[in-house]
Amino acid sequence: MASSDSRSATLLAAVLSGLAAEARRVQPRTVALRRALHRRPEIGLDLPVARDAILTELADLPLRLHLGREVSSVVGVLEGGRPGPTVLLRADMDALPLQEDTAVEFRSKTDGAMHACGHDTHVAMLASAARVLANHREDLGGRVLFMFQPGEEGFHGARHMISDGLLDRHGPAGLPKAAYALHISATLPSGEVHTRPGPIMAAADVLRVTVVGRGGHASAPHDAVDPVPAAAAMVGALQTMMTRKVDTHQPAVLTIARITAGTTNNIIPETAELEGTLRTMSEPVRLALREEIRRVCRHTALAHDCTARVDIEPGYPVTVNDPAAATTLGDLATRLFGARKVATMPTPIMGAEDFAYVLERVPGALAFLGACSPGADPLGAAPNHSNRVTFDEAAMVPGVALYAGLALHHLM
Repeated sequence: MASSDSRSATLLAAVLSGLAAEARRVQPRTVALRRALHRRPEIGLDLPVARDAILTELADLPLRLHLGREVSSVVGVLEGGRPGPTVLLRADMDALPLQEDTAVEFRSKTDGAMHACGHDTHVAMLASAARVLANHREDLGGRVLFMFQPGEEGFHGARHMISDGLLDRHGPAGLPKAAYALHISATLPSGEVHTRPGPIMAAADVLRVTVVGRGGHASAPHDAVDPVPAAAAMVGALQTMMTRKVDTHQPAVLTIARITAGTTNNIIPETAELEGTLRTMSEPVRLALREEIRRVCRHTALAHDCTARVDIEPGYPVTVNDPAAATTLGDLATRLFGARKVATMPTPIMGAEDFAYVLERVPGALAFLGACSPGADPLGAAPNHSNRVTFDEAAMVPGVALYAGLALHHLM
């Protein structure tokens, strides 16, 4: 057994030492797929263009392909030469509702849609990682699930795929032993890998409040019940609540991002609307704040002789990296790229990510891959979700190598 383990370790070391070169060899394909997807971005759960592009790219590989029944998901299964556990690798596919404002020659041809979060690079990196891993198929003891997921940008695509059998397709014994995802970032130095154990991204819930008063003429507010002052007071009361009801050691952010009321300058409206997000890093704080928000809104409305309808739409849960999986990812990245290219994040970020649904079921980790454009300062670069964001395509080489290396680490 010791001799066999030694041979496996030696083989793994040899394969890992050549991964960067293999990723560079497939880089023309990686770039071509990324640019094709970037030109034709799609939003939501129905992404036929992206699905067909993925199927075409994977067609010559020894994969079993499964298509989603209700959403445009693709799952590729690579069976190794020997039986063993399952490792899941995820890439999200969808774009954002933005009008692109960049000078790249492959910019979006779809009005009002843009790959401003880099999901096109995720798909391209994972497809090329599948190609690299297919070359090592006989050395693998187990299987790799390549999860190409629609609807990450607020549409719960991962949850749809789990409901469709993503994790259960191979029975209880086939439940993945580990799951990994990479997320590109325009504001990190190109090629750097950043991750952390424990919570790495927040839960995010959507808050919608309708304040109901009684409309009237602007010259006679005493004859009406004006919902606008009530809504304005509500914003301040909610922010005060956040500083008085949340332990300062518990990260939580409440943002009211939209206030809407009225139709013209001389009419007191019947209603005013507030909309925003609540972001938290623990489930107990999340649940407690939902109740506090309802209480504050209703009582503030009553203080102004109004009523309030409060709707809180549950969003993604907290994305929690398994400590062992995060350590594995960081150690492997260090082995592949050197210690200077790997960083442990001191704190989570308050953005949300639906890979959280996978990590609720499977121990795994998400990491950020830097891709700040050449010549740009990461601190001043246009960030993800900006319609001016660009990514350094050279960063996809380490991304492909890391995706492939994580599967090889567990299955060789």
